[in-house]
Parts: sequence; structure tokens; C-alpha cells
Amino acid sequence: MKEKSFKSKIKKDFTRNKWKYFIVIPVIIYLLIFAYKPMYGLIIAFKRFRPQLGIMDSPWVGLQNFKSLFRDFYFTRSLRNTFTISLLSILLSFPAPVLLALLLNEVKVKWFKKTVQTITYMPHFISMVVICGMIISFTQTNGIITDIVVFFGGERANLLAQTKFFYPIYIISGIWQQVGWDSIIYLAALSGIDQEQYEAAKVDGAGRLKQMIYITLPGLIPTISMLLVLKLGKVLGVGYEKILLLYQPITYEVADVISTYSYRKAFVNADYGFSTAIGLFNSVVNIVFLLASNKLSKKMGQSGLF
Repeated sequence: MKEKSFKSKIKKDFTRNKWKYFIVIPVIIYLLIFAYKPMYGLIIAFKRFRPQLGIMDSPWVGLQNFKSLFRDFYFTRSLRNTFTISLLSILLSFPAPVLLALLLNEVKVKWFKKTVQTITYMPHFISMVVICGMIISFTQTNGIITDIVVFFGGERANLLAQTKFFYPIYIISGIWQQVGWDSIIYLAALSGIDQEQYEAAKVDGAGRLKQMIYITLPGLIPTISMLLVLKLGKVLGVGYEKILLLYQPITYEVADVISTYSYRKAFVNADYGFSTAIGLFNSVVNIVFLLASNKLSKKMGQSGLF
């Protein structure tokens, strides 16, 4: 009886929303081909993979790749660096677009607001290769950023070749590149706040600062909590592209992260099983952080992803 009722509900829903089902079919096909089908390759993490033998015929080694992974000094170093960069990004980069959105929301001169938005959006559309080329050029011995450091009493040197400058360069350039683009969703959330609240606050004598603290910020909290959950869910997902273009052997001590370590193992050492084990470990840790941060967000009274 329950099965019949369920089928009737599905049939009724399909009849009512059939065009929506047809629209979502390409998305489902895309996910099946590019997201779920490649999961078959996770078997490589438990094998000594040889391309000439294929996945199924390569020798099975069980958990050997994972044992080697956890004993490897360079894995520990890359894990530490990944956590450090992720935590610095959350502490410094995550609040930046929120602050920019709050400031833009207070600007009443439309042409100035649009100009600032355009200028801050532009870096997002520049190729990562071009961005990194600019960073390398600006931080060389005779680069403009080096000139500024020297002006304030620093030494003239290649900044990217010094481990103490890698994190500041990486984080600050990341903020510059993404702050405008990431602020869009917060500006959209701000537009959804009931304007009558501001009118009532004005009647009660609240200034713009108090309106921001007691109306604007609380209105942004659900969006902030949801995006923070997503950010924490990618705590080990520091992309390899920018790191790979900026780091060099002399800065591996602070710059080598999980993704670049995995890249070298796969494409330099041709140790595909070991590299896949790194990727599987990375994914599992990210899922744990995602579930934990989502549950924490709900316990704190905020909305979660699911």
C-alpha cells in the first residue's frame, strides 16, 4: 500500500513538473559522467598501479599506500602547510568580502559604488597564470612591492624566495583577487533585508553604525554561516594551481601543500597509487570537516547546508 502511494506521488509530481525533470536531466548526466564515474579510480589507492596493466590487473597492496603516506615526512609537512594556509584564509580572507559588502551598502553615491564594484571585480576575471606572473614580477628584487618594502626599512631581495614572505604574499594576493567577486552574494543578501526595519530604527534614533550592527549584520548571519560551512568543508582543498606557479624548492618548507605533494607524486614520481591515496585521504577529511561544521552551525542556531 505504501509502495503504491509512493509511486502515485512520484507520478503526480512528474505530471505536474515534467519540464523541470527534463531540464535537470543534463545536470544528472554531467554528474554521472564527470563526478561519479571517476570514483571507480579510487581503487588505485589500494593497488600498485601500472598503466600498462590497467586498474584491475595491477597488483593489490591493500593499505600499504596509506601506511607509507602516514610515515612520510613530506606528507606531514604538506598537511601542516595546508592547514596553516586554510586557517589563515578563513581568518583573514573570509571576513574581507563581508566587510566590503557592508561598506558598499553604506555608499549612497551610485557612480562611486559602481566604480568600486567594477575595480574590485576585475581581478577575478584575470587568468591565474597572469595573476601569478604579476605577483612574481612585483616581488622580484627590483619589483614594485619590493621597492615599497625597502621604503619602509626592509631589505631588497626576492620576496617569493623567502619563506617568511610566502604566506603574506599568498593571502594578500588572494584577497585582492577574490574580495570583490565574493562580496556579490553578501550584497544580494543585503538587498533582501526588510527596509522597514531601517525606517523603524531611524524613528528610534539609531544612527547608521547602530543600524549596521543591529539590523544589517544579523541579516547577513545566515549567509555568512552557510558560506563558512562550505569554506570549512574545503579546509584541505587548497588549490594547486597558484601554489604550483608561485613556489620553488627553496620555499617547499612552507609552500608545499597536499595538492602539490600529490601532483609531484603522480606526475614526477609516477607513483599513482600513492597519489590516489593522498587524494582519498584529502576527500575524507574534507567531508568530516563539512559534516562537523554543518552540525556546529545548526547547534548555534544558524541554518546549515542540510
